[in-house]
Amino acid sequence: MIEKGRISSFQMGVLMFPTIISTSILSVPSITAKLADKDLWIAPIWASLAGFLIVCVMYWLHKLYPGQSMIEYSTDILGLTLGKTIGFIYVISYFINLGIMIREYGEFIMDAFLHQTPIIIVMSSMILVCAFAVRSGLEVLGRVSQFFVPIVVVLLLLIFALAIPDLDPDNMLPVFEHGVAPSLKAAIPTQTWFTEFFDISFLLPFIANHKKELKWAFISVLAVMVSMVLCGIISLLLLGDLVDSYSYPVMLAARYISLADFLEHLEAIAMAIWVLGMFIKISVVYYVLVLIVAQWLNLPRYRSIVFAVGYMSLVYSRWIASSREVLNHLLSTSLVFFYITIQLVIPILLLLIALARKKWSKQKEPASQFPLKAPSSEES
Repeated sequence: MIEKGRISSFQMGVLMFPTIISTSILSVPSITAKLADKDLWIAPIWASLAGFLIVCVMYWLHKLYPGQSMIEYSTDILGLTLGKTIGFIYVISYFINLGIMIREYGEFIMDAFLHQTPIIIVMSSMILVCAFAVRSGLEVLGRVSQFFVPIVVVLLLLIFALAIPDLDPDNMLPVFEHGVAPSLKAAIPTQTWFTEFFDISFLLPFIANHKKELKWAFISVLAVMVSMVLCGIISLLLLGDLVDSYSYPVMLAARYISLADFLEHLEAIAMAIWVLGMFIKISVVYYVLVLIVAQWLNLPRYRSIVFAVGYMSLVYSRWIASSREVLNHLLSTSLVFFYITIQLVIPILLLLIALARKKWSKQKEPASQFPLKAPSSEES
């Protein structure tokens, strides 16, 4: 098998949490505020339905084709030519996906702290560290996430708790001022983060115990939804109608914290949280991309192409957008439909085709497959 390492169902859930939340806690409050105003915190609740749906779809496909990823069973479902075509689409799509994440990381670091450092240095350093993590295998990624994610969660909750004195509950009212429609509209770009649970297709074949995989996947979706709601509420209570004026409201919340003129300006802690989360996120998507390329090319091992794939993704990250503003615009417009198509629509179509083929094959089973009744002694 191309991957010999194994992870637990719990590690899979822990891996997926920072894979989704790392970029969403920065971008989602601002994006949803532009569309839903005071109801921005409700949008992740509607959007989470896409996360639960894609988890169910990938789980059912895994049960139909155990031990295989989507790249492998797509050829069984659609045939060699169409299956390889779908695989090629995912190769290109995940190069785009990883390039966007690397660029998001570089733009944020440059904007927040390292103003004079060339962005290529910032992005190269992260992709190099992630490359060594990916070469170490899925088992190492699972253990790293199991160690770092609790730290990230505790520090994030600490920032939220320290921001409480500066929050104004009146900023949250009235709820549903313009009805449900604005929050539903804001859920459309938000659900692109939840469709990233598509990545579990490449983790499920390597889980040691398959009894609790669906449970932990659902828990991970729920944890992501709760985290997004909390980030939205904190941003809204702190900034009010100005949330959509800032690209990174949560980082601004960390700067607002002041406790007895002693504990102030905790953006360094927020940055540490985000960098740890982005390391896991980029590593997971990087690993999935390498696995996609290796399986599409029928390679016996994936470690030999890790650095080549990382270099190509780094080059593409420079092409994806001319500036941070253009990148943010892409994330809230055309890339929404791109992610929904790649990570939600195509898997659903594959599941429907797989179920139809299975039902059709059962109906076409020849009667000769069933054993004939042996003649009794009286008949003979």
